[in-house]
Amino acid sequence: MSIRILIVYDSNGGSTYAMAKKIALGVNGVDTCEAVIRSVPKVREQIETPAPAVPATGAPYVQHDEVAGFDGLIIGSPTHFGNMSASLKHFIDQSTPYWLGGGLAGKPAAAFTSTGSMHGGQESTLLSMLIPLLHHGMIICGIPYTHPSLMKTKTGGTPYGASHVAGEKDDVPISEDEIALCQLLGQRVASVAAKLQ
Repeated sequence: MSIRILIVYDSNGGSTYAMAKKIALGVNGVDTCEAVIRSVPKVREQIETPAPAVPATGAPYVQHDEVAGFDGLIIGSPTHFGNMSASLKHFIDQSTPYWLGGGLAGKPAAAFTSTGSMHGGQESTLLSMLIPLLHHGMIICGIPYTHPSLMKTKTGGTPYGASHVAGEKDDVPISEDEIALCQLLGQRVASVAAKLQ
């Protein structure tokens, strides 16, 4: 039986989606574990016109009725003024039905983000993303300082989750340290999920 980890992300220029794919590699590297990547529709599209059933780029949209069926959850967002994007927040705000039923309680979770600058609010964004996961009763997985990339990184990476410094134009590639930390985050969530089975 496969242990399935859901990775839900919002992305503007593609960096957060690129991170999701690196995190998925970490999940898939753990025996019996499988990553499933889903995106969230943009709030502005939902307000102006209904979002199309399938996004033009990236992963398919997440469906709320599928979330509680996974064994772990990893959420990702670009940093918007030191916080998660409105689109990811909108997705989380609709999670009350499985909060009421305890559908995510006791499952591992983590967060990741991409920022335009080194001090663009990576850590505050990750912390804001972890709060609703705690309200769901999830087990938070961070990145330990025992991993060498967390100590030596000159780009992204925090103990609160994976991060990437994408540059003002979102054109800076994910660094080797950032890739290692993305994969480690996926591996940690998957490993905890496997131990809980």
